[in-house]
Amino acid sequence: MTTLHLTLAEVTARIKTRSQQSRAEYLARIAAARASGPVRQRAQCANFAHAFAALPTADKAAMHGARQPNIGIVTAYNDMLSAHQPYASYPEQIKAAARAAGAVAQVAGGVPAMCDGVTQGEPGMELSLFSRDVIAMGTALALSHNVFDAALCLGICDKIVPGLLIGALSFGHLPTIFVPAGPMTSGLGNAEKAKVRQQFAEGKVGRETLLASESAAYHAAGTCTFYGTANTNQMMMELLGLHLPGAAFVNPGTPLRTALTDAAAQQAARLAVSGDAIWSLGEIVDERAIVNALVGLLATGGSTNHTIHLVAIARAAGIVIDWDDFSALSAAVPLLARIYPNGAADVNQFHAAGGMGFLVRELLAAGLLHADVQTVVGMGLHHYGQEPWLNEGQLAWRDAPAVSGNEDILRPAARPFSNHGGLQLIKGNLGRGVIKTSAVKPEHRAITAPARVFNSQQDLLAAYKRGELARDFIAVLRYQGPRANGMPELHNLMPALGALQDAGHKVALVTDGRMSGASGKVPSAIHMSPEALAGGPLARVCDGDLLSLDGEAGTLELLQICEDAERPAAPHLDGNHSGTGRELFSLFRNHARSAEEGASALF
Repeated sequence: MTTLHLTLAEVTARIKTRSQQSRAEYLARIAAARASGPVRQRAQCANFAHAFAALPTADKAAMHGARQPNIGIVTAYNDMLSAHQPYASYPEQIKAAARAAGAVAQVAGGVPAMCDGVTQGEPGMELSLFSRDVIAMGTALALSHNVFDAALCLGICDKIVPGLLIGALSFGHLPTIFVPAGPMTSGLGNAEKAKVRQQFAEGKVGRETLLASESAAYHAAGTCTFYGTANTNQMMMELLGLHLPGAAFVNPGTPLRTALTDAAAQQAARLAVSGDAIWSLGEIVDERAIVNALVGLLATGGSTNHTIHLVAIARAAGIVIDWDDFSALSAAVPLLARIYPNGAADVNQFHAAGGMGFLVRELLAAGLLHADVQTVVGMGLHHYGQEPWLNEGQLAWRDAPAVSGNEDILRPAARPFSNHGGLQLIKGNLGRGVIKTSAVKPEHRAITAPARVFNSQQDLLAAYKRGELARDFIAVLRYQGPRANGMPELHNLMPALGALQDAGHKVALVTDGRMSGASGKVPSAIHMSPEALAGGPLARVCDGDLLSLDGEAGTLELLQICEDAERPAAPHLDGNHSGTGRELFSLFRNHARSAEEGASALF
């Protein structure tokens, strides 16, 4: 039996101690919900009749007897979002698979699913982070009818999976399985796409060329193929034990994907019939599972958004984690995958090289995952060291490849790309934040330069277009936190900053905003807390102040104040609070916690 890595054991023990009271209260709450059972078993006839009035005759008879399990489907389907378009046919497919397993399935409700790719750099992006909380509440509304014995959550992308999971954890007494739809097939390579974006920012190509490039990259139904938040979500659902093993990166529309979706419905039916508390979502998502997800994030160079989302997910289960836990584990967890933006490969190539099964087996063998966790397919994470396949048309699982198919993409723990997980806690006299060093070349990870201060990303890009930034500088972009404007992603800045870096200038970004799952090659200290609007020290930085950012050491310091500069007053942010629906989200802005606390207004 493999010995658990000492750091993993210490961090887990620290989290358990810190969470003792809140976790106990959460478990007591879901135990009480489990004891009361679905309302249909004791509901007044009028209430109960509403729950099955529109069902087909056979399903209606099954519900009337209240003997067969009823599975609630919460779907994030829309056909504007490529990753979610395949979900259009899933409810009918799931219902048929449930009937074959002796169960009934109903669409309990739908939740919104916005595309950060569409809203990037636009006012709508200021709703993106808080859409996670809206989705959580929508999931709770869907399941609040309390006529379900299990749940299936259909979602993939950035805020959607965290929101679904946070909402479902309020109904943690139910067995719950997450059902992915898979990535689109590979199109134009991510490196080529990024090159054209940078050329457009430099004025070397026109919009027609840019649009042709983007259309060749994002060309079909399915998840975008770079390793951003959406695909990091899928990795984490496996390490939390909430997917069927190996389900994350099977392409849409394939026989294997169809078989996996059927199997998820049938497994949910089996778990509902068992009635055993060990299968409930709230029992599965415990401190060990959260640490496993955190390790997966680090070992694959995943999205920095999960330094926010994973904190909020954990809190929804009564578990308290913070960035010190991320930092401690990052020092011990090796980087085993290079997927764009950490490398040239996309997630299809990662999957072909051995994918999740290879990754899980390597981490288990190194003592870097808790093996003794409950999952939706049984006790033990070893199940996720396998991959699904069709054996004469029947779904089966086999051991993942013993050898990586491409060590430029996926490596064994004995030969990692780096001994460090590539996610660094940043501390200093300008607050606390994070930096993703795995995507940044070593020679660019430290910079000392004068500050150039902006209060909006539009101002920064305008200065770039005017030619004012062709020098060494650290861009300080503030008033981008959750309370200021909803903490939009700032990935639109990367082509311009990348072009300046390629021109030989030393550049970096410091912000209380987010940089997205596709954080790129420019060193970026993000999520700085406390945010400027909440009195954070970024609010007092001026043009010309000398700053030092060291991604390796994890430090960010204001070294010298520019004596001639006038300390600024807070800008008027009224323009960020209306239009494109932003006026409806003032409740979230006013009550959001800091990024390190999950940036949520719910808890």
